[in-house]
Amino acid sequence: MPKTLSHDMIKLFRKKIAQDSSLRLAQNAAVRNDIIDLAMDWEYFRKIDHTFSDVISGEMGVTDQKSSGRCWGFAGLNLFRIYLGRKHNLKEFEFSQSYFMFWDKLEKTNYFLENMIKTTNKPSNSRLIMHLLDNPIQDGGQWDMWVNLIKKYGVLPKSEMPESYQSSKSLRMNRMITRKLREFAKVIREAKQNLVSNTDLRVMKASMLKTVYRMLTIHLGTPPESFAWQIRNKKNEFHRFENLTPIQFFNEHVRLNLDEYICLINCPMPDKAYNEIYTVEYLGNVIEGQSIRYLNVETSVMKKAGVKSIQNNDPVWFGCDVSKYFHRTLGIMDMELFNYELFYGTNFDLDKADRLEYGDSQMTHAMLITGVDLDSKNRPIKWRVENSWGNKNGDKGYHIMSDSWFDEYNYEIVVHKSYLPDDLAKIYETKKPVKLPPWDPMGALAR
Repeated sequence: MPKTLSHDMIKLFRKKIAQDSSLRLAQNAAVRNDIIDLAMDWEYFRKIDHTFSDVISGEMGVTDQKSSGRCWGFAGLNLFRIYLGRKHNLKEFEFSQSYFMFWDKLEKTNYFLENMIKTTNKPSNSRLIMHLLDNPIQDGGQWDMWVNLIKKYGVLPKSEMPESYQSSKSLRMNRMITRKLREFAKVIREAKQNLVSNTDLRVMKASMLKTVYRMLTIHLGTPPESFAWQIRNKKNEFHRFENLTPIQFFNEHVRLNLDEYICLINCPMPDKAYNEIYTVEYLGNVIEGQSIRYLNVETSVMKKAGVKSIQNNDPVWFGCDVSKYFHRTLGIMDMELFNYELFYGTNFDLDKADRLEYGDSQMTHAMLITGVDLDSKNRPIKWRVENSWGNKNGDKGYHIMSDSWFDEYNYEIVVHKSYLPDDLAKIYETKKPVKLPPWDPMGALAR
């Protein structure tokens, strides 16, 4: 066969198409309709229902991150509010999403500038520098980054720092701050070439941080240092709490020991072993905080821990590739719901490891698991998911994740260490992590 795409080859393609009536039918449908609906197996869909054998208490309805990439923080705050709601018997509550966003972006600015100081010996066109410059103030994040923010800055009620236009539609804000950070990167690198010391570079960095702080204040407002919080619970009882700091608010009203939570991943790529600890280089936010830390386990381990957590009334934070085999309007993630093979007349044969290896899948979204449906042998059939895209889709914003979808496109869960075997918890707490490159797919949720 020739190297080129020849006209004779194209004529053969055209001839085969002309003889294929099923292709013509698919073409006619695809011209004016969404492929998601055309490839759906409607006979399978009608069997799906939103009932579950085990659901946690304290659900409050869903939140809405709107046009921003703050899913990881929304999922974290949604987890926290379940415990706060139980403590105070609340029907509704939201934490301030703008508050964590403000500090995350300021910390990411410092993290980025420190990395620029650290890598001044690298050429500007190196893969590492280009990677760091690509998206330094992104909305995304990982569980350990979340823990760092909460420990340092705490949390606020939404009423104390509500959403702004910029927090809900973050593209313009991110774009302007990114422009400034790239300018700062140039200044730092050129100063180092002129033999400016790291001590003096950090003096320059303080001025840069001041500039970004000002920009964030314009976009998001000024984070309060203290506040009063008053509530009326389900019994119509009124309570007021005076002179709270954000750290106090978390410690006294959420009261979770985040050091006891373990981040599990399922990454079957050939360069990653099970029961091994991994971290991602140059990925983080708070310089002095804990680094990204994953325990790679088989999917069955994740599921067992997830079921135990739900049965003990504890929600589960998780990271997945939400774009695959997902019907957004119906709120269903299910491998059997779509028959793309029938529609296109070709198979899609990459497995989970292959999809990661060849860039077909990565973590793109974080949500909360609040329920599981178990069969008569205590095996999961499907999982109840609290999303942060508003209440118009799925079951008032709650989605279904089939167990087979969990196998293929769920990559990460966070659970209390008590739901894991002792030997795995010990590995997580004591073993030194293997370093993954900054562009590894296991860092994608933060990018």
